[in-house]
Amino acid sequence: MPRKTKAHHTRLPRHAPEHFLNRELQLLEFNRRVLAQAEDRSVPPLERLKFLCIVSSNLDEFFEIRLSGVKEQIKMGAAATAGPDGLAPLEVFRQVSARAQGIVERQYRLLNEEVLPALAAEGIRFLRRTEWTPVQLAWIRDYYFREMMPVLTPIGLDPAHPFPRVFNKSLNFAVELEGRDAFGRDSRAAIVQAPRVLPRVIRLPAGIAQGPNDFIFLTSVLHAHVSELFSGMTVLGCYQFRVTRNSDLFVEEEEVKDLRQALQGELPQRHFGDAVRLEVADNMSEAMTRFLLSQFGLEGDDLYSVAGPVNLVRLMNIPELVNRPDLEYAPFVAGTPKALLKGRDLFAVIRKGDVLLHRPFQSFAPVIEFLRQAAIDPEVVAIKLTVYRTGTDSVIMQTLIDAASAGKEVTVVVELMARFDEEANINWAARLEEVGAHVVYGVVGHKTHAKMAMVVRREQGRLVRYCHLGTGNYHARTARSYTDFDLLTARDAVGSDVNEVFQQLTGLGKASKLKHVWSAPFTLHPKILEAIDNETRIARSGRPARIVAKMNALLEPLVIEALYKASQAGVKVELLVRGVCALRPGVPGLSENIRVRSIVGRFLEHTRIFHFRHGGESKVYLSSADWMDRNFFRRVELCFPMLDAKLKRRVVREGLKPYLEDNTQAWDMQPDGSFKRARRGRSKARCAQVELLKALAK
Repeated sequence: MPRKTKAHHTRLPRHAPEHFLNRELQLLEFNRRVLAQAEDRSVPPLERLKFLCIVSSNLDEFFEIRLSGVKEQIKMGAAATAGPDGLAPLEVFRQVSARAQGIVERQYRLLNEEVLPALAAEGIRFLRRTEWTPVQLAWIRDYYFREMMPVLTPIGLDPAHPFPRVFNKSLNFAVELEGRDAFGRDSRAAIVQAPRVLPRVIRLPAGIAQGPNDFIFLTSVLHAHVSELFSGMTVLGCYQFRVTRNSDLFVEEEEVKDLRQALQGELPQRHFGDAVRLEVADNMSEAMTRFLLSQFGLEGDDLYSVAGPVNLVRLMNIPELVNRPDLEYAPFVAGTPKALLKGRDLFAVIRKGDVLLHRPFQSFAPVIEFLRQAAIDPEVVAIKLTVYRTGTDSVIMQTLIDAASAGKEVTVVVELMARFDEEANINWAARLEEVGAHVVYGVVGHKTHAKMAMVVRREQGRLVRYCHLGTGNYHARTARSYTDFDLLTARDAVGSDVNEVFQQLTGLGKASKLKHVWSAPFTLHPKILEAIDNETRIARSGRPARIVAKMNALLEPLVIEALYKASQAGVKVELLVRGVCALRPGVPGLSENIRVRSIVGRFLEHTRIFHFRHGGESKVYLSSADWMDRNFFRRVELCFPMLDAKLKRRVVREGLKPYLEDNTQAWDMQPDGSFKRARRGRSKARCAQVELLKALAK
């Protein structure tokens, strides 16, 4: 029996603020870890550039969604409620602003002092105006008049030309002027909006460039020739700027009769929500900066002055343009399980036993093939699938269209409110309906985030269900860069559960009890709490107890408090949380038995795995859900057990063990919410993603 300590008898007050970390601040901590990949000189140069771009993309969404929500709370004043951490919205905003400024400053310093010089040393150059040769100057001038000037519309600011509407995240230029124009107007300022059809990065052609990969920025071209837009006037300054707006869509789902139609009407407004951030070139005059802040209703804390392009995301396609695989991560060919290599008939393979795929180390192609074979198999009578994110050129969606066109019963639950994928999902829904597929939009107030497919096949006079369940989306592109598990099974009990969830999504009625699957918003939260409490009871009885869980985010207060109680009882809790974690690990008397790690590397860690020792029996689950309020209560999610003992051991061996032992790309969370990189010391270097590539890929 473990020795009883005072900690074992401590009763936690519900939602004690000092026991929780702030979500927004933890999101910024995650982006610091991503930025550290760009700082790592062992990472190939083009990959370092990608990580800088990823930080920019992440920060864009952070400001569009998370910080815009904080600002809305500030507007509410006393009516706003603090989160579990107890921080008032205004205090959150102040801390976020200070930390975000530091991240952005470091990001651009890395770009200018390390990444761009490293690329230049490899012949990939971004030429400044001072570096242009006479031949290049002539070509660039011709390019400006031929490709740019015809589509530019300068807007002089005067009583007849008010400040224009500026699109969310669009590239714009503020121009300071002196003199009078042809009409005698002496406007001192103008705005030039860069059309989206213009490339932000321009490759100099052979014969003009001095190397194979010489580029210039669109901003440089416009700066060099902006005076051509204001004939007879003197340009005193030209400065790039970009405004980020609140992009959270508001659709009162319970009030609308047609969700798709309402969403289509709301999407265009995303470009013109309230401004939340202003990014400007660091050479912008103070007067122009104040003018822009006033136009967008922003304050000094909302200003981000940068030493380079205001939108680094536009550099994400540079690796593709330069075609220098030697400056990227080494390529690999995703592997395929031996069972699938032996037989071409996927249904026959799945009948023999469950099939598990671990992507991107193993290929996503079998999932696509599963649906393709279903679409052309004359014995298949129905296909059902959920769609959260799938892409604009999805092979899977086209396969479903083909199946419906061939007369099969195809049902697709399309989540229209999948953030930033709304338009693509609306378009797929329309195309599916055109060919007779049944398209439903899930349940009002609950996003359908579960990843599941069911194929119904007639075999020997009876109907057999084949199911796919996964932790990631049906998105072929992200399948190459996100870590996820896919399960293909013909187990009747699992098929019955999946069928019941589809019935809940497409029909009406009470939720039936499922045999194996835990589902949100019904059983997932209580089942997770029950599993944690069970380990707590086992530990209190003096037996070994352990919880290992891998997820993207951990925020839900009751789950966090249950983990604290488990720790106090002596349960060993090991958490692999890639992103946001509101739990404080390693606090004496509270969470000294809890360890939290974050892995940030070549692939985005996206797998959700929940492992409970369960008295030595070992319960292992895969899930589409993180441990967040929204996943438990406002989404349709699935959590499914590994019923095959061999596959259960494999999930632990591949999905948990190497990550717990990683000493290369792992970050260990501290009680104050900060992270420290794992130290290797004298031990052998261990990198989970590298080891899995060696073990599973070709």
